[in-house]
Amino acid sequence: MTAVAVLRWCEIDSPVGPLLLAGDEAGLRLVHFQGGTAPRIVPSHWVADPAFFASVCTQLGEYFARRRREFDVPLAPAGTPFQCAVWQALLAIPYGETWSYGELARRIGLPGGARAVGLANGANPLPIIIPCHRVIGADGSLTGFGGGLPIKRALLALEGAARSPDLFDGIAAHAPGGPGLEGPGPHRSALEQAT
Repeated sequence: MTAVAVLRWCEIDSPVGPLLLAGDEAGLRLVHFQGGTAPRIVPSHWVADPAFFASVCTQLGEYFARRRREFDVPLAPAGTPFQCAVWQALLAIPYGETWSYGELARRIGLPGGARAVGLANGANPLPIIIPCHRVIGADGSLTGFGGGLPIKRALLALEGAARSPDLFDGIAAHAPGGPGLEGPGPHRSALEQAT
């Protein structure tokens, strides 16, 4: 009989609303926008353990303070091999840039697969960390986002990929620290083993 990993969780405040974090020894498995239309109810068998997420919380704080462009935490999202391939490709979108769904599809070798890529993008369990907010419509329009379009617009404005001073100022006012960027190490991701 295989031992089941204990899923740990905590909820934190952020400039884009409360975030539910969940993970286990394999890595971070979930970032969920709790302030949206579908807050997630924490299952009773999950274990509250804020200390377990100390590094993630520090790095999210640095990101919102515009001092971090990439995250350096173990990632262990659960998905199909195709979803994992799309999520791995999302990690290659540079901070402050956007790709269209079509471009993302081409990058994973699936020209004409924008719709399938969009569905996988929408199933990303680790938004912000795996930057699905950096994918936009071919015409430059903002399209669906699990946290809602205002949060997507705010994240893009924070990174300088969208011009929305009001939203950017709102995030900057709530983020700890000041301007400046640091270059953390590369992602350590279970996605690479899944693809």
